[in-house]
Amino acid sequence: MALTIEEILAAEFNIRPAQAQAAVKLMDDGNTIPFIARYRKEMTGSLDDTVLRGLAERLEYLRSLQKRREEVIALIDAQGALTDDITQAVSKAATLAEIEDIYRPYRPKRKTRASVAREKGLDELAQWLMQQNPFAKIGSEAEKYVSEEKGVESAEDALSGARDILAETFSDDAALRGLLRNLLWRTANINSKGLTEEKTVYSGYYEYSEPVNRAASHRILALDRGEREEVLKVWITADDAKCTDLLRARLVKNKGEAAAQVDMAVQDSWQRLIYPSMERELRNELTQKAAEQAIGVFSENLRNLLMQAPVKGAVTLGLDPAYRTGCKIAVVDHTGKVLDTTVIYPTPPHNKTEQSAKILKELINKHNVSVIAIGNGTASRESEQFVADTIKDMDGKVSYMVVSEAGASVYSASKLAAEEFPQFDVALRSAVSIARRLQDPLAELVKIDPKAIGVGQYQHDMPKARLDEALGGVVEGCVNTVGVDLNTASHSLLSYVAGINSGVAKNIVAYREEEGAFTNRKQLLKVPKLGKKAFEQCAGFLRISDGENYLDSTAVHPESYAAAQKLIKLCGYSIDDKGFDGIKEKAQQLGWENIAEQTGVGEITLKDIAEELLKPGRDPRDELEKPLLRTDVLKMEDLKAGMQLEGTVRNVIDFGAFVDIGVHEDGLVHISQMAEKFVKHPSQVVKVGDIVTVWVLDVDVKRSRISLTMRKPAN
Repeated sequence: MALTIEEILAAEFNIRPAQAQAAVKLMDDGNTIPFIARYRKEMTGSLDDTVLRGLAERLEYLRSLQKRREEVIALIDAQGALTDDITQAVSKAATLAEIEDIYRPYRPKRKTRASVAREKGLDELAQWLMQQNPFAKIGSEAEKYVSEEKGVESAEDALSGARDILAETFSDDAALRGLLRNLLWRTANINSKGLTEEKTVYSGYYEYSEPVNRAASHRILALDRGEREEVLKVWITADDAKCTDLLRARLVKNKGEAAAQVDMAVQDSWQRLIYPSMERELRNELTQKAAEQAIGVFSENLRNLLMQAPVKGAVTLGLDPAYRTGCKIAVVDHTGKVLDTTVIYPTPPHNKTEQSAKILKELINKHNVSVIAIGNGTASRESEQFVADTIKDMDGKVSYMVVSEAGASVYSASKLAAEEFPQFDVALRSAVSIARRLQDPLAELVKIDPKAIGVGQYQHDMPKARLDEALGGVVEGCVNTVGVDLNTASHSLLSYVAGINSGVAKNIVAYREEEGAFTNRKQLLKVPKLGKKAFEQCAGFLRISDGENYLDSTAVHPESYAAAQKLIKLCGYSIDDKGFDGIKEKAQQLGWENIAEQTGVGEITLKDIAEELLKPGRDPRDELEKPLLRTDVLKMEDLKAGMQLEGTVRNVIDFGAFVDIGVHEDGLVHISQMAEKFVKHPSQVVKVGDIVTVWVLDVDVKRSRISLTMRKPAN
């Protein structure tokens, strides 16, 4: 008996069938992943959002698989060819490839050599040959099919047509294709050669060969791009002898004349039909797997970037470096509100260093700036040196950090930025964005297309819809994990809250501007197009500080307010206390099961409520390592082999990680230099935003390359 989709999901994700059933039902009922993960733990057994997103993706695939099963059975049945064996085979097929293999003989084909031979009436001869009678004389049998009218001019012509029919029959055999697919995956190589002698980024692939089952995803993507750019020729080589031997072992029965014809058909089938289609299939599979791997790395990097610890409570100066047009400056207060803007010219060709330093110091003193965020684009190195020199004699009052400005220009030229800062030009908007990125990476970076943030690898080669879906899920997960201040959040941030789309987010902001700040969550129901279902999904993730109801400042869902108030009362507190130290211990003494009975909610939900009352509106990012702020700058020429430095991980890729060590150029820690033991993937060791200790291995000033290690040198 075939397994249900829920049973398959339970087995694949190593969870109980009841958990899979609950998750699928909740998703089918229109609940969002963040809502299910946070507020339906009792039903799912506390499945987290990562597992739930995996379940949702797999559910979609399994349902499309089931739909294709039904389509194929109907199509074969319409041809009058459906049998119990075919139905059973289609039902058991675990992948789309297996289903398509079964359907292959019944798929309408354009004119082929085999179809021409069938029109000439050579099907019976092919079947006769397939019997492989060791004593049969093929010449006399083939003569029977010679027909001037049908275009069969000789016995050899008849045998050639019969072999064409056999070759296509072998190629359409689902079982044989499955065996060959497995064999190819184990034994085939992927190869490339250069189509030019010029030095390019693909020079390492001009003479390249590697087993397909060991080819790393970043190499597959590089080969694909090189091929598209017509710099490389890429192909798969198979072990022809092993593949034809596999076919012979199952198709050729003896050494008679008929068997020799079957053997010729086997070789033709492999070379002309099976290998070319399987090479395309294998290339597609390699690309898909590489894309999924790259999307996974991109997603993990994006999650870690968005969840970096914010620099809270600091007046921040954002500096967007440039040469000719000057460095744009924006000072923002601790909430991100713009206090001041200007332009200075400390870099070539102007070199107004003294005047620029005076202006910078005046701004720092006037607004009590404590941290400077410097964009890492053009003129960043000179600007960083200028800032470091300027703040040297300010007694440690201010520090700085070089901030990735990837996507800042995309944001500053966007319609959103124009609406937010109509009075500023593009460059000044960029300076504001750079300052806010340091203050709250999540709130600022959600305004930018995730693909423009610069923590991916070959992102422009990914399937757009799949990449957008994965990255959108990451942003949604981060926003809902942190929670959003309903009265200060931009519509960009609000649009990622569970249950809220872009239109509703704009309506929330418009309502806020017209009616004033929200004082309780129930007011959300007055927002146009925000109905009861959307309210259920979003309410718990939206916070109101100093509102009418203390619980509105927490992650406690409105549906649990009565239970929360009863818990508070049972433990001897009042909602007006706004301080609940010891509530978990008191609840433990009373017994969670006993309280659950009295409040009507589950123990898991109760414990979440108690945790939230202890740390209302807590930001999980506050527990992470703080950004590495600097007061001085190094030049690449200052670096020496063996030098120990602290750095910030800026990007993690399949073969290593790029680390900002404060010299403008990020250094590369190759995967082989990450730990003493073998590391399968860099993400096992580091993540974007980590502060790491590294040692300099090598510096190539001419090529602006720095090699680093995380393995402490012996001396």
